[in-house]
Amino acid sequence: MSDTTAPRRSRRARKSAETVDVAADEPIDSEAGEVSPYELPGPQRRAKTRKAERGYYAPVFQGAPSTTRQSSVLNTALIGPVTGTAGVANGRDMLSHSLITHDPVTAYNSTPRLISSPNSIVCGGVGGGKSSFVKTVYVTRPLVIRYRRAVIFDKKARGGEGEYAELVREWGQGEPIRFTTDGSGSRLNLLDPLIVSQIGDAGTYRLLHAIVRIARDGARIDDWEEEAARSALKRTLATYDGRRAPTLADLLPLLGRVDDYSDLTEHARDRLHQAGLGVRFTLEGLLDEYGGMLDGDTSENVNLTGKLTSFDISQLPTEGPSSHVVRAIGNQWMLGRLRTDPGWQTTCINEEGWDMVDGPAAHLLKSNQKLSRGVGLNNVFVFHKGLDIPLDSPGRTVISEAQSIYVFRQDRKEDADWAVRTFGFDPSTATVLQNLAPGQFVFKYGAVPETHVEHVRSSIEVGLTDTDEGMRGDRRRDDA
Repeated sequence: MSDTTAPRRSRRARKSAETVDVAADEPIDSEAGEVSPYELPGPQRRAKTRKAERGYYAPVFQGAPSTTRQSSVLNTALIGPVTGTAGVANGRDMLSHSLITHDPVTAYNSTPRLISSPNSIVCGGVGGGKSSFVKTVYVTRPLVIRYRRAVIFDKKARGGEGEYAELVREWGQGEPIRFTTDGSGSRLNLLDPLIVSQIGDAGTYRLLHAIVRIARDGARIDDWEEEAARSALKRTLATYDGRRAPTLADLLPLLGRVDDYSDLTEHARDRLHQAGLGVRFTLEGLLDEYGGMLDGDTSENVNLTGKLTSFDISQLPTEGPSSHVVRAIGNQWMLGRLRTDPGWQTTCINEEGWDMVDGPAAHLLKSNQKLSRGVGLNNVFVFHKGLDIPLDSPGRTVISEAQSIYVFRQDRKEDADWAVRTFGFDPSTATVLQNLAPGQFVFKYGAVPETHVEHVRSSIEVGLTDTDEGMRGDRRRDDA
């Protein structure tokens, strides 16, 4: 070994010599026995210098004894998503901010089946965000799905027409089907062949029965009136079979005819005659007031136009039977039309649809539930509150069978309590319902517990679903 050669050192000596010391001018936070990771550079955090030289940055400290219970706080909980990713985006969970997706058609057709009924309920007070939610989640978003379409009974007026008119022009293939009391709008024939051929004589009689009750403000008709109406309807259909489509005006002269009841006593025949005249007078009064809307063949423009169709009843009187009659006949016509065009899933939206779950129309709806599923129809009922629906109404059954529930703000405690009882919410949810902000709702589907959700819209959807331009005076500013 020459004099210029450095002496060899042992491995242990070399290791100890390469240990990096902490710089004296770098303070160390040793309060409470802790060392702040922000005070020391990376290489000084390692006991093994080779790791430090290669850039590893992880402290090695003497561990403290602990128990599983004490260290459980280190294992943070993860909130699982309420829904999967299948379906349509509804909003975001207010607790975890995770995406909430749901679509009744998708959930009903899934394996295993997530819901037993494709019908939906959307209820809540004025200004809670129901209309914007329905327009996006049940109309515009599902329309991008193949073989999906929507039919709306549009009750809310906006600029002299229904609020869905712009969407129909955008997504449909024509104009809304507009109904008015002055005869300038469209017309629906109660005895349209599309209705009679698809729902049969019995279904047509149920429709006639409902129309009479609607015209009488929900009052029931007795057995004699039922027999008189059924007999007149049967004779009308037989008279015009193979000729032309009969109308309501053709039915009227046959109400009160008792020629086929020769086996009855004179008193019974007279009573049946009087009952038939009572039904006739009721329908004549309906035609006198709304003849241009009900008397005659169904208008040619009444059809399912493209992926979006609107029955615009926004210009009909709020009071009176006109809008209810159009809903009842329109629903039956739609069922008949859907059976001639299979393969589509159709969402029928009943805006301000309390009359469809209460009163005479509810009987029709309940009796057609199986038929609706057979033609791929799912109903969405939008109303303010359900406390006013009588306990003995068939609408209660329709509501209880719905499996997709959206409840927006309920201003009164009794309305919130009704929602909790009806939909099986946790009792504490009643307080949540009374304090929901606009655009927030409580959502429940199937047997899954309810979730507090916020509806989120894109900027384009905000423009399409806005209904507050009247309050802001947008039309006045545009004219200026």
